[in-house]
Amino acid sequence: MTRKAWSVFVVMFLCTCVSGFGQLWSGVLSPDRAIDWTQAGVPGGVPSGSWSQCGSPIAAYGSSSDPAAPAAINDAIAACAPHHYVQLGPGMFYLTSGITWGANSDVAVRGLGADRTFIVFSSHIRCHGPADVCMASDDQNNPGGPTNTASWTAGYARGATTITLSKAANLKVGWPIILDQKDDPSDNGNFYVCSDNTVDPPCSLQDNLGNGQRPHRNQTQIVKVVACGTATTFGQACDGGKITITPGLYVDNWSGAKAPEAWWATTPIFYDGIENLSLDHAYSVEARGIVMANCYGCWVSGVRSLESAKAHVEIQQSAHVTIEKSYFYLTQYAATQSYGVELLNDGDVLVANNIMQYIAGPWTINSACTGCVVSYNYATNDFFTLGPGYVMAATYQHAAGIYEMLYEGNFAPATAADNFHGSHDFVTFFRNDFRGNEPACYKSGNYPDVTFGPCLYNLIPTAIRAYSRYFNFVGNVLGETGVQTGYTSGKNPIYELDRGSTQGEITVSADPLVTKTLLRWGNYDTVTKAVRWCGNPSSTGWSTICDSTSEVPAGLSVYANKLPTKGDTGAGQAALPASFYSANRPSWWPTTKPWPLIGPDVTHGNIRGVDGHANTSPAQDCYTNVMGGLPDGTGGPLHFNAAVCYGD
Repeated sequence: MTRKAWSVFVVMFLCTCVSGFGQLWSGVLSPDRAIDWTQAGVPGGVPSGSWSQCGSPIAAYGSSSDPAAPAAINDAIAACAPHHYVQLGPGMFYLTSGITWGANSDVAVRGLGADRTFIVFSSHIRCHGPADVCMASDDQNNPGGPTNTASWTAGYARGATTITLSKAANLKVGWPIILDQKDDPSDNGNFYVCSDNTVDPPCSLQDNLGNGQRPHRNQTQIVKVVACGTATTFGQACDGGKITITPGLYVDNWSGAKAPEAWWATTPIFYDGIENLSLDHAYSVEARGIVMANCYGCWVSGVRSLESAKAHVEIQQSAHVTIEKSYFYLTQYAATQSYGVELLNDGDVLVANNIMQYIAGPWTINSACTGCVVSYNYATNDFFTLGPGYVMAATYQHAAGIYEMLYEGNFAPATAADNFHGSHDFVTFFRNDFRGNEPACYKSGNYPDVTFGPCLYNLIPTAIRAYSRYFNFVGNVLGETGVQTGYTSGKNPIYELDRGSTQGEITVSADPLVTKTLLRWGNYDTVTKAVRWCGNPSSTGWSTICDSTSEVPAGLSVYANKLPTKGDTGAGQAALPASFYSANRPSWWPTTKPWPLIGPDVTHGNIRGVDGHANTSPAQDCYTNVMGGLPDGTGGPLHFNAAVCYGD
């Protein structure tokens, strides 16, 4: 990064704070329940559109019967100057191994479109595990063996941008560092970070060991060094332990009593990306599709990815990553560990405007993810072979340490926060459509000879289980007419709240603090068949819809949410904001598509059965109208080109 770019970056982020002043969610969420989500993703957006090509385009090579080494591509990446891209030509590239950036930063690999440039892998490379595409240096910094560690001795307040470390060896200005601390020793009755299934009572069924965070140090945040000692220039070595960071600390429970520390890679990589091409992983057995590790500002854009093992994109110890405008189809497992985008101890990641088909867990949070935004994605046929007729949630809060996340504008079967690997806090859902059903569920057979039938089990749009506290649900559309019969009770309710679980000898007890701390405001559901403003006695329908029960946790001793001043237009208040993270329509948003898509103030939506409160998203329109996808999500992989769908 140039000095000028670094200066702009520093100014932009030092002007960012975590208070409620001027935030898009102001007037709806309490400032200690939310952060500035506008900073998620690659700072300033994916940059390669302004970059120059390095060298000549690489022509397609290899054949299905005689694949070739990826050396031509990898050598071109290694020789590429910063802020340049390697151009791949049209046709089929048959590769015997994976593509890697090595230690190179500020380089993109670009095809001519996912319907023109095709890469087929027959084997993989090692990249913090097997992978076909590797955006990671040789630095093996990971939770099991951090490359550098230091005690964090001062600077714990929420919003703090200055901290003190005991040492700063191998740390430079611009480097990301991971902050963490010990879990809470016992339930404090509020913001509780725990994964231990041996405590009494257990807070998880399986603990969270080896899942991205260091054992029982589940609360993390990735920040970037702006200055350290007298060093202020990007790449300059730190000569002191007083560290200026960005962003500031997101929560208020950092404490010297929990042995806080920092750890970091000696050689992280920055601003690498892959875009506008198709990746076929079916013949590369047991390999993840794309792995990013210790990677800052990296991206995937306009990519079609087919049949990876475990995850199409796995992000480890990385921050400000963007995964956008891509199409992910099927995994080799089609059961557990079947992910579209898997997040493993990351920060401020943006997963936006992607299509997920035949994937059991389209956007799964398997480790800490702080400040992350998952928005405007479309999931269809969450293919799950272990449970015939079972509706899988498109996204799971599946590990301890997940907090200050935002889900916005997604269209998916369901969402769930489970008990398997620990607690979660401060997760916000805004203007999503979760139906608690799918047009078809797996019945029998093996891909591609699969039989589908009706969905019969787990027809629940929203499951928020024990130790999932201080969640916010605002402006969502929940349920499908005739499928759910209860609001918070019955076999298939709109909300399943507080529930614990049992596995073997471990029992996680029910947690009434889930409901007590939950904010629900302006959501439409198909059981109530109305928008609920259950916190304002003067709002229309209070007595008949809400049964005089507030759904605004205004009376809590900590992290209370006052009655929102935005939303209930029937009571003379202002409408909800269109977005909690984007002040304007995204650049890829079609001019003919309403903004916002979903919510109580949307009245003429094109989706049936929800009283006009929801429209199809750009990703769903791409899948249905451009790609020709079937309504039930079945069928083989489809042709895809992001530019055709979104006009880029």
